[in-house]
Amino acid sequence: MFIQIIIASLIGSVFALIGGVLLLIKEDFARKFSLTLVSFAVGSLLGAAFFGLLPEALESAESGLVFPFVVLGIFAFFLFEKLLKWYHCHDQEVCEVHTFSSSVLLGDAIHNFIDGIVIALSFSLGTHVGIATTIAVFFHEVPQEIGDFGILLHAGYAKKKILLYNFFTAITTPIGAIIGYFALPFISGFLPYLIAFAAGSFIYIAISDLMPELRHKTKGPDIAHLLAMVIGIMLVWSIGILIPE
Repeated sequence: MFIQIIIASLIGSVFALIGGVLLLIKEDFARKFSLTLVSFAVGSLLGAAFFGLLPEALESAESGLVFPFVVLGIFAFFLFEKLLKWYHCHDQEVCEVHTFSSSVLLGDAIHNFIDGIVIALSFSLGTHVGIATTIAVFFHEVPQEIGDFGILLHAGYAKKKILLYNFFTAITTPIGAIIGYFALPFISGFLPYLIAFAAGSFIYIAISDLMPELRHKTKGPDIAHLLAMVIGIMLVWSIGILIPE
């Protein structure tokens, strides 16, 4: 399981840097690509929360505290973003980049670290839950990286520094995954509630951060983006059927 967690955490973070590099090479294509991934990320995050994390948490929990921890996860991420004055921004024109450029890096590092812990916890519930969670993390990390690169570019950072800083924030995901793995024996009794908390964070990111981005950037009933959401949900749902526990 340890090797699976390390590979998954690398896929969920370091590989997402490709999206940022793409922005440095070809900005217009990267932004269009990013918006499609945002739609897919909404579906995969909601799918992972409702078809992966929450069912496993409910099955494993010995008390009725699962849903309160979901709500706690939603409120915790709301406060997290407020405290850092940072949010998932995929277009530097709508961000106060000179104010947010430093907090973007700090927020990204903390968020990636939490993603790593969530990946480790999810694999402890089963391979299918771990894979579904990794997909959700990966597809919201890529557009996030593109947005972060754009903010730092607009703030005047040199391209080499942008790559270096984002690399250091990306490796916090495998660090979080390793810590999460070795902490499992000590938190196993509390695991269902931590998973419920993670599900709440996924729901918050999808509904509060990513969906408003799509609403502002797309015009009319955009079927392509709706379809991308559905595909994201169906992909995560199908993993639970095809991959045994």
